[in-house]
Amino acid sequence: MKKNVLSFPLSREQTLDNQLRFAIANRRLIRFTYESVVRVAEPHDYGVRDGAVKLLAYQRQKGGRKDQHVRGWRWLDVSRMQDCVVLDDSFSGTRETADQQHHRWDVLYARVDHET
Repeated sequence: MKKNVLSFPLSREQTLDNQLRFAIANRRLIRFTYESVVRVAEPHDYGVRDGAVKLLAYQRQKGGRKDQHVRGWRWLDVSRMQDCVVLDDSFSGTRETADQQHHRWDVLYARVDHET
């Protein structure tokens, strides 16, 4: 006998949370709109910092540009991210150096593991 199961669509926040966790766990690039500009980034750390949900990402593209002025670390307010898509393209892992220290988080949801 088949049971009736109610399924509810995920909210935007739940979907984005799932996407970010998946992308970090699988070292996959994400494409999203932030401040009305399409960006491509490596998501590295995701959690709550200073009371707000944040993503620390290494930005690779902004508005289709890939030059040095576009590339670099960015703090992103997750509530302002729109149209996020996890891409098939992956990245190699952490970009940390031997003397780098991790940032302080109130709650850390996900972090890219060290390369293995």
